[in-house]
Amino acid sequence: MKTASRIYTALLFIFLFAPIAILLIFSFNESKSLSVFSQFSLKWYRELFRDEATLTSVRNTLLLALTAMIGSTILGTAAAVGIQRLRARWLRASLNTVTNIPMTNPDIITGISMMLMFVFSGRLFGLANSLSFWTMLIAHVTFCLPYVILQVLPKLRQMDAALPEAAMDLGCTPIQAFFKVTLPEIMPGIITGAIMAFTMSLDDFVISYFTSGAGFQTLPIRIYNMTKKTVTPKMYALATIIFFVILALLLISNLTDEDSGRKRKARKSKTID
Repeated sequence: MKTASRIYTALLFIFLFAPIAILLIFSFNESKSLSVFSQFSLKWYRELFRDEATLTSVRNTLLLALTAMIGSTILGTAAAVGIQRLRARWLRASLNTVTNIPMTNPDIITGISMMLMFVFSGRLFGLANSLSFWTMLIAHVTFCLPYVILQVLPKLRQMDAALPEAAMDLGCTPIQAFFKVTLPEIMPGIITGAIMAFTMSLDDFVISYFTSGAGFQTLPIRIYNMTKKTVTPKMYALATIIFFVILALLLISNLTDEDSGRKRKARKSKTID
């Protein structure tokens, strides 16, 4: 039984990571072939950094992802604190359900509905271009918010509710108590939520496609437009770079969670002693 479970696990990991491994290997291929590895070369990485249009789309994507991450992290943290402080259980449960809707709703439905809303609003206010960077930003913040809220809420539940009250008893205002006590306690959740928001925004295609304007193109949209003709191996090089960046962010997120867990255990052991 153990042997069968090991074989199944190995096959599962091979199925999951074989495409990524092939992409990584052939990003260093000298030729354009996807079946024959001629020799090791950094040719496609050099070609990538000479492609101004692709680099512009990368800059646009990073700008959008960073801005959406900041906006959704601030709004999501505030929303999580507000939900946690609600006394009515039915209202808290209702807000938790509403929070899950953007995650369970199909991306194409979210994209089309937001596009219609932005076009309607643009015509209502007489705007020449209804879709732009700002519409994409609003859309990205909207679907990133739940991920931040769901990462911050558990940290708020784990925190001792008496800590902010003790800080206010010692002379802190509610705002000072939040920044000096609550914020450090929930910071691991905020960091994890921010990383998730960044990766979700970086990866999004469907919602970006429906809410983007003519003058702002993200990397997923550019790659989609390239598939109508041909995708050159320099896209493999770019995908390899993005893969390692996302891997580094995931490692940071896991290390942050482990560090917060160790600190929480240390505090509990001190309390018991």
